[in-house]
Amino acid sequence: MDRSGAVAGLRAALLAFAERHLPEVEPWCVALSGGPDSLALTAVAAQLRPTTALIVDHGLQAGSAQVAGRARSQAIELGCVDAQVIPVTVGGKGFRGGPEAAARTARYGALERARDRRPVLLGHTLDDQAETVLLGLGRGSGPRSLAGMRPHDPPWCRPLLGVRRAATREACTELALTPWLDPHNSDKRFTRVRLRLQVLPLLEDVLGGGVAEALARSATALRENTELIDALAEQAAPEVTAGAGLDTAGLAGLAGPVRRAVIRRWLLAGGGRGLTDLQIRAVDRLVTQWRGQGGVAVGSDLRGERLFAVRDDGVLRLRREPV
Repeated sequence: MDRSGAVAGLRAALLAFAERHLPEVEPWCVALSGGPDSLALTAVAAQLRPTTALIVDHGLQAGSAQVAGRARSQAIELGCVDAQVIPVTVGGKGFRGGPEAAARTARYGALERARDRRPVLLGHTLDDQAETVLLGLGRGSGPRSLAGMRPHDPPWCRPLLGVRRAATREACTELALTPWLDPHNSDKRFTRVRLRLQVLPLLEDVLGGGVAEALARSATALRENTELIDALAEQAAPEVTAGAGLDTAGLAGLAGPVRRAVIRRWLLAGGGRGLTDLQIRAVDRLVTQWRGQGGVAVGSDLRGERLFAVRDDGVLRLRREPV
């Protein structure tokens, strides 16, 4: 394999990640779409450890099966020990949000089922991280969303979060690989595409460059803060647990960020999904600004029942209602 330029940079990034997070030399998987990011990552990963490429065919575009088949052939040629094409159906019961969110849910579900207890390498780059932070900022999703994607969120591994997207394209060129260019990545109907093609270039121009790197650094700083708060919340949770609920008197004695982290953990454990900062703060007001108000809607659980956080006799409880 070529050891020069972009390929060497990707290899160094993956080796550093593996040394820190996956020190045992064991097989791993890589999520391969056929695009430049995942293709370059697959090329490097297959030279370091036994690698299985997992190729999810969303079936959303004409010819998607051919694209998946070509990616599988490339993976084998690059030295992967195995390459699996996994067809999925996007949409239907249990999927929430728009087409991007539905495709992501289907993709991660397929990868989880196919990984066979192995870690999964994902080709997200620094540019993806910057876009994620901007999306969270625009939606007012709170610090947890602004903290972006974690490099290591087992079983998901993102070794390229410090690497620019341009480097993966250069690596493909160095290795004489022809990546698939997803037409959805230039379709301005999608919010992330508009951020990529319009908003970030404008910010780079107005602010004099370095915006993507600055956003990624901000995500790292915020992530470190949220991880500390999560650790404090984990310590505090047993002290405020009241059966299946949370004791409001105990919660009131916690610092605000820690209290809201405890509430978030409790909501997730109770089946809540897609929680927003607004929802968590509304539940928090059941503790800090109690005026006899009604319950707070906190989404729905996997069974499709609507979830409400309510205060009952000094305890936060979850109430379920059929949709």
